Amino acid sequence: MNKTPENGLSVRLRTGPLAKLGPGLITGAADDDPSGIATYSQAGAQFGFHLLWTMVLTFPLMVAVQMISARIGRVTGRGLAANMCKVMPRRLVLGLIALLFLANTINIGADLAAMGEAAELVLGSNSPWVGHGFTVFFALFSFTLQLLVPYKRYARFLTVLTFSLLTYAAVLLLLELDWGAIAAGLAGIDAALTPAAATVIVAVFGTTISPYLFFWQSAQEVEEIAHDDAQHPLEKAPREAPQALADIRIDTMAGMFASNAIALAIMIATAATLHQAGITRIETAAQAADALRPIAGDFAFLLFALGIIGTGLLAVPVLAGSVAYAVGEIEGWRTGLDNMPWQAKGFYGVIGAAVLLGIGIDFSPIDPFQALYWSAVLNGLIAVPMMAAMMFVAHHRCMGKFHPGPGLTALGWLSTAVMAAAALAMLYFTLF
Repeated sequence: MNKTPENGLSVRLRTGPLAKLGPGLITGAADDDPSGIATYSQAGAQFGFHLLWTMVLTFPLMVAVQMISARIGRVTGRGLAANMCKVMPRRLVLGLIALLFLANTINIGADLAAMGEAAELVLGSNSPWVGHGFTVFFALFSFTLQLLVPYKRYARFLTVLTFSLLTYAAVLLLLELDWGAIAAGLAGIDAALTPAAATVIVAVFGTTISPYLFFWQSAQEVEEIAHDDAQHPLEKAPREAPQALADIRIDTMAGMFASNAIALAIMIATAATLHQAGITRIETAAQAADALRPIAGDFAFLLFALGIIGTGLLAVPVLAGSVAYAVGEIEGWRTGLDNMPWQAKGFYGVIGAAVLLGIGIDFSPIDPFQALYWSAVLNGLIAVPMMAAMMFVAHHRCMGKFHPGPGLTALGWLSTAVMAAAALAMLYFTLF
């Protein structure tokens, strides 16, 4: 019996450049979560276009770090946490992962709260219980998908969610922009290197280069191998290396470009509206959306608010899943989103605990903005030893002949040094 011929679009999606996009694109998009949106909104609202250069600087650093983490997973067939145990004491790795779990849980709580607030604003409700109700709904919806949907379908769902980021590009089409000021901000002219700006710059760096992204992309490369019979760890199938590493490069660069481009769009939108209107303090993504409405109009507000919900649905499973992969790899548990809950109890238990604790933060008396600040401090501190360990793994014998080249290695260590400087600055501003 003859097969029904595929149409041209389906063939292009399956075999064209878009087929090369996956873990890197999802990882980059998840970086622009509601908490990140709040940070970028604060940068634009407080300093106008003067901090746009931070996105230009972080782009090559992000690409290098994520490419190395993806490379480790693809070469060894093991996630980053399992490989870190080869260059660090297991107890130290477990301690860092415990801190990652704490930071991610706070981040999940903040993201869920922002999604609930955004839904409340879209519906025009004045009852905080509507927001709390949507917070619980989004949490349970996300967790249920992770429990019941097979990996390949779930990965496609997450890939589709990356298009929610386009709402922030669309907002720019509704605004009158000063392109000369934008160009100057991108070039770092009058870069606003003041004590007041330093805290925001550190927050931007900590938001953009986040530890949970390292573990997620590495683990997803391992998942791709597990669910494609044509793919194998490169240490066992070196003939696959040219195509596999090229795909990682395309995927990661596309994902990080999307991440930074959207962050720029958010900073530009809030600089052109909130900063110009004298609104210079933003604590949550939903507050940024609400402040945008009287200045840029209802449609711009709606796009901004819906983007918060879309990016949150993308980020929450990445935040919870990244730490579940890390714990599972260290403990030798069965991991992976293609397993049913009873097949990987520990893995799904960590995901469930992170989501439930995140919900708890939303109903607790903890100030979400302060919690998020301390989460950023924690992420900034643990990122440095994690990145250093990742660089040592990248040149460990487990990588065989697939060590990163001199350029990628230099960028990886530069990223580590930049994050170390950011962590020291964050500590200084926290303590003094």
